[in-house]
Amino acid sequence: MDKFKNKYRIQSARLNGWDYGSSGIYFVTICTKHKQQCFGEIQNNVETQNIASLHCAFLRETEIGNIAHQHWLEIPNHFPFEELDAFVIMPNHVHGILVIDRPEYNDWTPNRFIPQSRNLPSIIRGYKASVKKYAMTHNILFAWQPRYFDKIVWDETMLKRIRQYIANNPIQWFTDKAEAENISIK
Repeated sequence: MDKFKNKYRIQSARLNGWDYGSSGIYFVTICTKHKQQCFGEIQNNVETQNIASLHCAFLRETEIGNIAHQHWLEIPNHFPFEELDAFVIMPNHVHGILVIDRPEYNDWTPNRFIPQSRNLPSIIRGYKASVKKYAMTHNILFAWQPRYFDKIVWDETMLKRIRQYIANNPIQWFTDKAEAENISIK
């Protein structure tokens, strides 16, 4: 691992040479600090908690979960070149597809450590800052994980697969939880 000022630093998760301000489709995941379940609790709309009988699951949002949801929907108000696609707020993370649509953009600038504006990192930074600011002004204990995960969506097949993953994420929450409990018992 490279050192900066004689200290180890975390390698960038961004695709080297990609311009995150150009038109593109991005699947992002943003987690709460220590994956604390700040945004709410996944509820099942069926009477029984039998995993096989799950038909629909949803997040019963906390106040900060509701704000995370609202502020996600407001992203295009702050970044007019941004379009929202599928997204879900989960107890401890947000999954979403962001579409940067800038057909007039012709100044390809590969990803590098410079001031970021009008690109994917600035969108995520603005979103995270707005939710954190709300939490601070309303005395809600909340923090984000410092980084986020992104994946460039290369084709329609990948886009469909990610949309399905996002749609199934609340239902999967119960399956993952049950599997974790079974593993810890054994």
